[in-house]
Amino acid sequence: MSGIQERLQAVENAIVAACAEARRPAGGVKLLAVSKTFGPDAVLAAAEAGQRAFGENYVQEGVDKIAALKDRGPQFALEWHFIGPIQSNKTRPIAEHFDWVHTVEREKIAVRLSEQRPAALGPLNVCVQVNISGEASKSGAAPEEVEALAEAVARQPNLRLRGLMAIPEPADDFALQRAPFAAMRELFERLREKFGPGFDTLSMGMSADMRAAVLEGATIVRVGSAIFGARTYHK
Repeated sequence: MSGIQERLQAVENAIVAACAEARRPAGGVKLLAVSKTFGPDAVLAAAEAGQRAFGENYVQEGVDKIAALKDRGPQFALEWHFIGPIQSNKTRPIAEHFDWVHTVEREKIAVRLSEQRPAALGPLNVCVQVNISGEASKSGAAPEEVEALAEAVARQPNLRLRGLMAIPEPADDFALQRAPFAAMRELFERLREKFGPGFDTLSMGMSADMRAAVLEGATIVRVGSAIFGARTYHK
């Protein structure tokens, strides 16, 4: 078993333990392996261990990786999530190659993604990004703007509104980690009453705060370094 496969198993075990602590079914939390800056071989090693969903932050790197791995056969049918900032001039390759987008923060981006989504691929799954900690340096809509943005996403014919995503301000204290995740859960539950059962995704929690996120209701956790190791290069 490779180092990636061993670390992947450890992360999966941690998710199961956190779900047990939260009295939630382990199958209710999906692991998104964040493969940014790692090549196709690293993704393939995780895929060989059963991982299917991968997150990319950089458009061209993600598109190249998708192309390199697309002909591996049905046993390696991978699901690709875009989780980085979205520039207006990069919406087309995202719409054409990815299955999910977690980082929609403006109506203009939602409109462009819908217009550029190939009909043959079906609707693009979308999460609205929330700046839950109010950090000036962070992307995402302010909590009071999220409902209107979610409505705009839901109106787009080639998008499927799935839920919310957040990257809270880092904190070492466990209680401080939980607080923004609890606020996200409350916002998510309120909007789910409006948008219905298809609004089913709360994407939050990374390597350092995954347990806190699961305890507060995360349905997708985005984990990179705990699976792939330290980043080997930066863009």
